[in-house]
Amino acid sequence: MVVRIGTSGWSYDHWAGVLYPPKLPAARRLAVYVDEFDTVELNASFYRWPKPTTFAQWRNRLPDGFAMTVKAPRGLTHARRLRSPEEWIERIAAGWAELGSRRAALLVQLHPAQQRDDERLDRFLTAMPDSIPVAMELRHPSWDDPAVYDLLRGHGAAYVVMSGPGLPCVVAATAQLAYLRLHGPGGEAMYTGSYDTADLRRWAEELRRWDAEGRDVLVYFNNDLGGHAVRNAQELRAMLS
Repeated sequence: MVVRIGTSGWSYDHWAGVLYPPKLPAARRLAVYVDEFDTVELNASFYRWPKPTTFAQWRNRLPDGFAMTVKAPRGLTHARRLRSPEEWIERIAAGWAELGSRRAALLVQLHPAQQRDDERLDRFLTAMPDSIPVAMELRHPSWDDPAVYDLLRGHGAAYVVMSGPGLPCVVAATAQLAYLRLHGPGGEAMYTGSYDTADLRRWAEELRRWDAEGRDVLVYFNNDLGGHAVRNAQELRAMLS
């Protein structure tokens, strides 16, 4: 069992003085990040899917024991909305293979307006190779149904627990992997604000429960503005240690 805590993305100018020394070149940020955290969520892949050689470069730059989660491309999740996924799956699998032992999971974040469609979700998960752990972020509230969680369990796919303004926060674990994304506390705009200590203690108890159940756990803070993600990840990690 492994509990990993990190952030969504790592290359932010506004993290200067928080995680990175002032004026640190962007090309050196990853080297500093991996000294502090043992996992990261790759966001750039959502906007433009990298070449396999780029994934191989990351594999060589990341240290032993580090795990990278990769966000599925918006061409699959937002343009096609999981329709006819085979071409994208082939490209994803090619990049995934190059990450080698640095692989964590594939984050599949659906469009917030995409309503429940069990048949389409089932087709997509059936088409995905068993070698790629899939974590589904189902943002539309219509997905909150026991039958959906059973569908995920049947495929061994993780349900992504979400915390953020306007997001349904359903605490559910549907696979060996438990996955938590923290987009910012309620009452704030998305990606802003800092979780207070009481909030983090509640999440720490949930992580301990998942760990006691024998699950591997991935946690990513996505409230990057102001460097809150870095501070919150450090505080939560300290609570668990």
